Formats: sequence, C-alpha cells, structure tokens
Amino acid sequence: MRRDTFLKSLAALAAAGALPLPALANANLKMMIPANPGGGWDTTGRALGKALQDAGAAASVQFDNKGGAAGAIGLAQFVNASKGDPNALMVMGAVMIGGIITGKPPVSLTQATPIARLTSEYNVFVVPADSPFKSMKDVVEAMKKDMGSVKWGGGSRGSTEHIAAAMLARVVGADAAKINYVPFRGGGEATAAILGGNVSVGGSGYSEFQQYIESGKMRPIGVTSATRLKNAPNIPTMKEQGFDVEIGNWRGVYAAPGITPDQRKALTAMMQKAVKSKAWAEAMERNGWTDAWLAGPAFDEFVEREFASLRATMVKAGMV
Repeated sequence: MRRDTFLKSLAALAAAGALPLPALANANLKMMIPANPGGGWDTTGRALGKALQDAGAAASVQFDNKGGAAGAIGLAQFVNASKGDPNALMVMGAVMIGGIITGKPPVSLTQATPIARLTSEYNVFVVPADSPFKSMKDVVEAMKKDMGSVKWGGGSRGSTEHIAAAMLARVVGADAAKINYVPFRGGGEATAAILGGNVSVGGSGYSEFQQYIESGKMRPIGVTSATRLKNAPNIPTMKEQGFDVEIGNWRGVYAAPGITPDQRKALTAMMQKAVKSKAWAEAMERNGWTDAWLAGPAFDEFVEREFASLRATMVKAGMV
C-alpha cells in the first residue's frame, strides 16, 4: 500500500473511532498563564502541566506568564500568536470573564477554542494578623462610615473577589461604585500587600492564603461559599454573618483559535487523562479545589451562561 493511501486510511479509521486520537505522549505543549506567578491561574496551570506529564499525555509543558487586565493581556497574546497551533493551551476562568465584561478588551474569548472546566473554588477574605478588624461586621461598619477607609486587595478588576466586595457593599446599602479596590497582576503581589498592611482586606482562594493563615500571619474573616469549607471549617461564611454574598471561582483551559475538531477532541482527551492522574488528585487535595469537570458543548454553553450571569451580578453591584 502506498504511504499516502495508508495515511488516509489511518485518518479515516481515527475519525470513525476505530483508532485512538493522535499519539498524545509525544506532545510538547505551550501553556499561557495570563497572570503573574503565585496566583490561582499559575497554580492551576503548573499543576495541570505536571498532571499531563505524569499521566503520559504530554512529553513536556512550557509555561508563559503574562499578567494584567484580568487575563486580557495574556489572552491577546495567546489569540494572536497561536492560531492553528494544536499544542497551545491557556488557563482561564471566571476572573477573565469578569475582566472582559468590565474592560471590554479588543480580543474576544470567543476567538479561542474551549476545552474544559477543571476546578471550582470559593474566595476567602483575610486581614493582616495585627488588623483592628476582627470580623466582616467590623469591615462593614468601617465601610458605612467611610468607604475609602477600607482598602480591598485582590485579583484584577472584575475578579470574583472584586465582585464579592461589590456585592457586600450593595447588600449593606453602601455605594459599590466607591469601593477602594486595589487590583494586582498576580497572587504573589496581593499576598505581599496583605502581609505588608498595604491593603485592609485581601481576597483569593483559600489555597493561596493557607500557609499564612495556619502560621497566624493572616486572619480569615469570611468565605463566599454557601457552607463552610471542609478544609477550613473555622472560617465563617458571609451568609452566616448576615451578608447575602455567595460567588464561586471556577478555572478551566482553552486551546488556540483555528484548530480542527479532531485536534480539539485530542486535547480534550489529554485533559481527561490528566485529571485522572495521581498528580492531579494530589494537587486537588493540596489546594482544596473542587472537581468541576465539564467539556464539549456543555462547557461552551456554560461559558455563555457565565457571561450573562456575571454581567447581571455586576450590573446589580454597580460595577457595570
């Protein structure tokens, strides 16, 4: 049989499901992390890279951190530089959607290719150990007296912790548009600002603050989940403190624009293999993440609903 005929036969069999998708173990992947080192996207991306290799789904993974504008800077670079590249991936999530709604960047998330939602996590609010604020009620009282006196710190504008702070202002009758919010390009910067007392209240996933909470350098005063976290049962929810604020922060992965349907299927299969690995299970446990796997058309539809839902929440909170 001629080589070209043989290759066409293989392609036909693969399309029909008689053969596995392209050999994944040889892939040399490039992963865009649209944030500076130290934050949730960085932790997720590097954990995913390790899991892909641990599962034998990729030979290597190279990382590129490009923070700023709620991931819009990294998104723009990813969209413009990786068209048609089946080995290019990008970490993303609710924060990017919120940033797109508030910032309206020239590059759209719809230009990239959805692959899967991976995890979900709730925001924990913390204060420095020597803070005069002992509870979220203390923070609210200070906000009511002088909105500008409480300096909130977290991810980019439009992040879930920013939205949660605005929701809190709204439910206590304060002007959410006057919130003194300081955005940071990465979790490392935000953590340093909290520890240094440069912000009054910091927000992020529990995993980013865990070591500082356990060492007594930070004091948790609220979490945006419906019930207390299993890995941090001592942190009261916003709701049990009397504030109707509940919002989750999910994270996922996208592929490059212009890849073929078969390439998308192959990448989805790689993710499925990775999330079943021991390395990923350890990362989930270590970071207190909740499994939120969703792929295919269901993930596409979920992202569309998230745009609508977050926009409605942000409009109510006075952010849009």
